[in-house]
Amino acid sequence: MNILIKSAKIIDPKSEFHNTTQDLLIEKGIISQIGQNLKNPKKYQEITFENLHISQGWFDSSVCFGEPGFEERETIKNGLKTAASSGFTTVAMNANTNPVIDCNADITFITSKGAHHAVKLLPIGALTKDGNGEDLAELFDMKSAGAVAFYDYKKPIKNPNLMKLALQYASNFNGLVCSFPQDNNITGLGVMNENITSTSLGLKGNPNLSEDLQVSRDLFLLEYTNGKLHIPTISTAGSVALIREAKKKKLNISCSVAIHNLFFTDDILSDFNTAYKVLPPLRTKHDVEALLEGIKDGTIDMVTTDHNPIDIEHKKIEFDHAANGTIGLESAFGALQSLLTLKKTVELLTKGKTRFGIEPMPINIGNKINITLFNPDTKYRFSAKNILSKSKNAIFENQDLKGKVYGIISNNQISLN
Repeated sequence: MNILIKSAKIIDPKSEFHNTTQDLLIEKGIISQIGQNLKNPKKYQEITFENLHISQGWFDSSVCFGEPGFEERETIKNGLKTAASSGFTTVAMNANTNPVIDCNADITFITSKGAHHAVKLLPIGALTKDGNGEDLAELFDMKSAGAVAFYDYKKPIKNPNLMKLALQYASNFNGLVCSFPQDNNITGLGVMNENITSTSLGLKGNPNLSEDLQVSRDLFLLEYTNGKLHIPTISTAGSVALIREAKKKKLNISCSVAIHNLFFTDDILSDFNTAYKVLPPLRTKHDVEALLEGIKDGTIDMVTTDHNPIDIEHKKIEFDHAANGTIGLESAFGALQSLLTLKKTVELLTKGKTRFGIEPMPINIGNKINITLFNPDTKYRFSAKNILSKSKNAIFENQDLKGKVYGIISNNQISLN
């Protein structure tokens, strides 16, 4: 791959050219020159865009693609195409497929399906066999085959001894254990945040206590085992406080927050729109403020789209019976930029890499090209025409967003919109 990128503002604190506008000459997938007004004597393809900015390629630690088993929701091929158009050069795919990804062969299948694409697909293996929460899956074998973490997607581990064993066992090979922050005994049949809004709507509530108890339990287990734990998609002020204290103790803990939990509060559910039915549920303004503070002080390590395509038959039904989940890849950059600075947005979209074993690739001469191209200033209303996923359950539909993605250049391939 040989190209010349013209007049790109580099947003990468790890680059010596950070915050400057430069041309980049790419030869055989390697950055050979960075400078202003570079010549193009070999007539390489030139890439130019209005107000072009570039950063290290973005990473999403939690996406669902359905395949195998739920291809009516999404396929790996179209999921990766959507990720590329949304600016992501690497995504970690959850194990909530049919069958569940819980052995070496399953990891190999997912890896092979995602091969030869501009977006690198990293499989997450189930923590327990069939994701049933009873027996540990083949963690070491899956790690050997390429699994970057172990997680029963949206299924809490009820048995604390099983979580203890998982943390102890995975620590032998530096495995990353993920634990969904919810105590189902407390949640019960809750379908939204337990608050005045749930009472007024007559819907059963899922209280903050459910999440805070599970996080507290898991942090005690982590301290006991000296394991390596990631808590995905926290949503409460209590979780932020608990994880902040755990980090002060130097525990090996990381966490993420879903972008929609930073953007919306539970009062938006007043019209029973199932597009807003997600798990963890949308919480209160107090929780959102605590999450944003956790991002600012580094307690929260990364954001995720928590991209979860759901077919219309399971989404456009009564609120009580509708499936949880929203697509989020397409709206991620625009939503974050509506809340945070460009610098912080790019930081959050790239800093989760090392936790999941991905080597960062700064924009410097001699490095492989792995970048996202975007215009941070474009404002637009997110609508059906912006949805690239096979399923259309978009929580950000009809929201005003800021920032347009032009595409990615990675894995020795160019994928531009």
